[in-house]
Amino acid sequence: MNQTLNDSVSRGFSGKQVVMFVIAAVLATVIVTFFVVKTYIFPTEFKPVTLSEKEEQGLNKKLAELDILQFGGPDGDVEISGNVVEEGGGRLAPERYSEAGASREISFNERELNALVASNTDMAKRLAVDLSDDLASAKLLIPLDPDFPIMGGRTLRLNAGVQLSFKNDRPVVVLKGVSVMGVPIPNAWLGNLKNVDLVSEFGTDEGFWRAFAAGVDLIEVRDGRLLVRLKE
Repeated sequence: MNQTLNDSVSRGFSGKQVVMFVIAAVLATVIVTFFVVKTYIFPTEFKPVTLSEKEEQGLNKKLAELDILQFGGPDGDVEISGNVVEEGGGRLAPERYSEAGASREISFNERELNALVASNTDMAKRLAVDLSDDLASAKLLIPLDPDFPIMGGRTLRLNAGVQLSFKNDRPVVVLKGVSVMGVPIPNAWLGNLKNVDLVSEFGTDEGFWRAFAAGVDLIEVRDGRLLVRLKE
């Protein structure tokens, strides 16, 4: 230690400065370690999105057009829409099938999607969706069973991104990557599907991707909004 201090002094640093450098390095290491543990080993739950009254009305209008759900019941739950069940009867109302006037567009913004996720009490604080230009991203917290090896009882943080767009008259779906605890998963572990257009790769064969592409007229992710238009 004395030799180190003497060498440092000979280079222009005093012994006190060397000690301060060591203390600063230790503090930096502690802070970085705390950040890693807090973010990846013990990640905090996500804060559920709460819509304003105006946003709820807009979402309910979209859901009413889909004729399936109603947002904004007790405690923000999603309930069966009033135009789906008989008023006060709790039974589905008989109705003649018709496509007249039906919209083939499905559109939600980022806050609406996260609010719908938040209506599910099991997922409210574990899943968050982000929409940016041509990219849909998701963060997911997965509690592990206490008997799980090494990480038993911990919460696993998973991030994933998927490119969604429409080019050359067909949808484009590309897995951009998956990260676990902040570490990107190797492409080989993802079946070498990273950065591969799944529709182009598998859409020529009979199966899901071909049928999916054949039924989509437009898919667009832009400015925090998802738009899907279906074919007749």
